[in-house]
Amino acid sequence: MTAMSVAERMTAQEFIDMPEPGFGRPWNLVDGEVIVNEARRSHEAVQSDLHFALTLWVREQAGRGLCTFPLDVGIDDRNVFVPDVLWYREGAAPARQDHPPYPMPAIAVEVRSPSTWRYDIGAKKAGYERHGLPELWLMDTAAEAVLVYRRSTPKAPTFDVALELTRENVLTSPLLPDFAFSVAALFPAPS
Repeated sequence: MTAMSVAERMTAQEFIDMPEPGFGRPWNLVDGEVIVNEARRSHEAVQSDLHFALTLWVREQAGRGLCTFPLDVGIDDRNVFVPDVLWYREGAAPARQDHPPYPMPAIAVEVRSPSTWRYDIGAKKAGYERHGLPELWLMDTAAEAVLVYRRSTPKAPTFDVALELTRENVLTSPLLPDFAFSVAALFPAPS
């Protein structure tokens, strides 16, 4: 039996330098490995609904930052995460002319896809936590739940608050005053 070579891992810069399709980059770099996102309709619906709700909240009042669809967020030299929705505090968002990798948002949202969920709740959650993300929302479309991980204070070294929100709950955040979104609205009953 002959030995097979292990695939060479990619650096963050090599990942950023890859040609990007016109519709956005449907993959992440996790521990040097390219992970392809195979989104389903439920993924896209949750992503769009949450983006829309956050964007309305941002536009209601000046100084509420920026909500955006996926951007290449630089974590370290072997990790570039592409959250499904990102929220940046006022003055912290990248400018339109900036190039990737982009800075860490204040809230990153990952929506469950069959190909990425194990990374979202594993290596990506750990990477976000290690590199200072204040709050992470994991949208579990299979369980119809939202897993929220946040730091109780800006100086907390880890996500020391963990919540599991179900259809009966409302999604809020101490980072988003007056923002409230029904979890049931993210996961409507089948018609």
